[in-house]
Amino acid sequence: MIPVNAHNLYESRRRFLGRGANVLGFAALASLLGRDPHALAVNGDQPLAPHFAPKAKRVIYMHMVGGPSQMDLFDPKPEMAKWYAKDFPDSVRKGQRLTTMTTNQARFPVAPSKYRFSEHGRCGMSLNAELLPNLSQCADDLCLIRSMNTESINHEPAITFMQTGNPVTGRPCLGAWASYGLGSLNQNLPTFVVLVAEPSFRDQFQAISAKLWSAGYLPGEHAGVAFRSKGDPILYINNPAGVPAEVRRQMIDGVNALNQLNYEAVGDPETHTRIAQYEMAYRMQASVPELTDLSSESAATLALYGNEVKKAGTFANSALLARRLVERGVRFVQIYHNNWDHHFNIAGRLPTQCQDIDRPCYGLIQDLKLRGLLDDTLIIWGGEFGRTVYSQGHLTSANYGRDHHPRCFSMWMAGGGTKGGTVYGETDDFSYNIARDPVSVHDLHATILQLLGFDHRRLTYRYQGLDGRLTGVEEANVVKGLLG
Repeated sequence: MIPVNAHNLYESRRRFLGRGANVLGFAALASLLGRDPHALAVNGDQPLAPHFAPKAKRVIYMHMVGGPSQMDLFDPKPEMAKWYAKDFPDSVRKGQRLTTMTTNQARFPVAPSKYRFSEHGRCGMSLNAELLPNLSQCADDLCLIRSMNTESINHEPAITFMQTGNPVTGRPCLGAWASYGLGSLNQNLPTFVVLVAEPSFRDQFQAISAKLWSAGYLPGEHAGVAFRSKGDPILYINNPAGVPAEVRRQMIDGVNALNQLNYEAVGDPETHTRIAQYEMAYRMQASVPELTDLSSESAATLALYGNEVKKAGTFANSALLARRLVERGVRFVQIYHNNWDHHFNIAGRLPTQCQDIDRPCYGLIQDLKLRGLLDDTLIIWGGEFGRTVYSQGHLTSANYGRDHHPRCFSMWMAGGGTKGGTVYGETDDFSYNIARDPVSVHDLHATILQLLGFDHRRLTYRYQGLDGRLTGVEEANVVKGLLG
């Protein structure tokens, strides 16, 4: 956004009218900048009005960093057993791009999944109950997309694309857009919270950094606030030893007064963000300890999430904290779980990864349902891309690896106005190309915004003369078949 416009967004009506000598000048400037002069009095930190009645009021988005194998978890291909160790057909690959990790392999042997699939729920959804025995019980709540596709073949641009709608860093992420559009329901907690869960299997991590939950060109207060997995959830939130609350309050008031003087003189929107952050940190001193204290949870509730729920930093603990956060009015909770990059040793890696998330995902769905929150809480689960049907490296019937595959992969959603018990889209016999109903990342984002009450084409923010939006300028469509 042009700095003068950003400054004006935070200007009160009284202050604007009080500067009467400049009214005509500001009106002329607004006209030159293509802005409605009346818009200068709008308070920029107020939430927008939804374009239509939202079905989801809050989101819990669980991102599996690395790219889960769709044909080992959600997209059964039993016919592949006949292709074991045979060369992957060129007629299916069609010269598509490969990563540098497999492009020089002498051959591409087909690796059928070693895991069993079975049908579940009234809907008869076929899932891998061997690795996901608990989640499979939620089949009638799941809206499973088997035809996701993306543009990026490597992790960094693919994760960035999935989170922000663009493979180039610096754009606002989905959580920031939700914060910008919906605003807060609890003034004592951030609107957007990030939890980074620690996986049990730790042999190959992908980088996770704050740029994934950045506000980009949106006002800084819409960025995600990351809670630490161990120790104090937020560093330095507690008063130093010997500093009473009233002294901390006086210090914050003094710093904010100086920031306000600087803001009025310079007009930098980041100064306004800094004032809001100081105030939020002060209020969080009381709200965060209560949030992370699980002593009020019943034994039955804790049992829903599994044995690891009381261990700080686990996925189970993060899933329960996510429920406690949305229950207290947090709009968007992002959970990252690393080590889903299955280039080798799927037999060793995948069961441990699934054990981390299976019971907690089941528990989260059941817990929200029991509390009457699932209908208006949208749960999203998935990675940045899928995996290849051919093996990377050595292949045996008991173990194999899979390379990155952006052309088709699976994600699921639950609650929040989605159509439970639905399987949307279809891949070919090799889970390599989409056979029916493709869903792009932009389509997914447009659908999520639709569930939150926003037309993705109209949820915009003016920045450097352009109306930026999550779905960009390329075509994006709401996937009606996912809506309940």
